[in-house]
Amino acid sequence: MSTEFVLKASCEATSGIVAAVTSYLAANDCYIAEMHQFDDEDSNRFFMRAECRIQNANMTIDTIRAGFDAQVAQFNMEWDILDKSEPVKVLLMVSKFDHCLDDLLYRHRKGELPMEITAVVSNHKDLRSMAEREGIRFVHLPVNKDNKAEQEAALLDIMAETQTDLVVLARYMQILSDSLCKKLQGRAINIHHSFLPGFKGAKPYHQAHHRGVKLIGATAHYVTSDLDEGPIIEQSVQPVDHTFSPERLVAVGRDTETVALANAVRMHLEHRVFMYGNKSVVFK
Repeated sequence: MSTEFVLKASCEATSGIVAAVTSYLAANDCYIAEMHQFDDEDSNRFFMRAECRIQNANMTIDTIRAGFDAQVAQFNMEWDILDKSEPVKVLLMVSKFDHCLDDLLYRHRKGELPMEITAVVSNHKDLRSMAEREGIRFVHLPVNKDNKAEQEAALLDIMAETQTDLVVLARYMQILSDSLCKKLQGRAINIHHSFLPGFKGAKPYHQAHHRGVKLIGATAHYVTSDLDEGPIIEQSVQPVDHTFSPERLVAVGRDTETVALANAVRMHLEHRVFMYGNKSVVFK
């Protein structure tokens, strides 16, 4: 029986919140191994994350959940208690670029990412072998202007069938519809090939080369209907200079993309991210 859990909580900032939460945990024989809190002065919002371990054999995570709401009712708190032993179910979406998928599969295989990969979905067949060599289901959903709605419905069916919690766009080169973005709000992470804001359109690294940039970056963010404008989870940058060719910039870009995406996915899997409005709080 699992004894370790993560408590996530958010409410309007006021006095007594930390005391109410920690006293409840102590009274129920829960050891707090890690705790973070943050007051956002702009929104007057309080955020808290705690990693806990139950020390009483007669207590369970369900028991902790059952009594918590009454303890914090006065704060009108949004909260969740998540079992650390339950991996998050993740569906990966790709097109033809393989570096982000390859990196996530490697980290998963090495036990770095606490997730269960439910499927790899792609609009091309190029990366089928990469998924299937790991024993992961590969689903080909080719998309064109005539079947986009049908294929997005098929994607949602797969998610429902596999009880997928999170979708990761690991260089999936298709724009999702507004309707799908809204349905996936807070449950889909995208990797963008720039340190946002950045160069838009085709060949971003070639544009960067012509402009003589001094940093190459990548941005991992939640998906929203506003393209590349969702709450940012993680950003990664590497210095470059005038000696870098477009091809070398592409190589550096691949590295920053894999690092940023892997870190963002890990933060989400470990329940370290709070999304509110167009911003996020990430307790690292």
